[in-house]
Amino acid sequence: MKRLNVDRARRLRTNQTDTEQKLWHRLRNRQLQGWKFRRQHEVDRYIADFLCPDAALIVELDGGQYGEQLAYDEARTYKLESMGYRVLRFWDNDVLTNIEGVLEVILEALASPAPHPNPLPGGEREQG
Repeated sequence: MKRLNVDRARRLRTNQTDTEQKLWHRLRNRQLQGWKFRRQHEVDRYIADFLCPDAALIVELDGGQYGEQLAYDEARTYKLESMGYRVLRFWDNDVLTNIEGVLEVILEALASPAPHPNPLPGGEREQG
């Protein structure tokens, strides 16, 4: 299975959509305030459109097919969040028509610390 995901991720990187290309052009080479992003990167059994490993932030782009796979994407997001990642989703149209707004939301997420993936009940603190 691992090999299939590597091959699939490579194919996805080779066959990017126009929207993915546009956002990647702005995220690559640490252009967004020095943050390192990877594209079409494996996380568990999934392939994230864009991943900033240092911030545990995943950026997903959704095209017209999104409504058809809403339940799958919700389950996927829940799983990734349970692993400590934050997931931002943007419609393709948002990237194409308002890339600056999309980048602003990404920067806001990068600037705020990620919540603990498994918070203790009742606001208790871990004993160190």
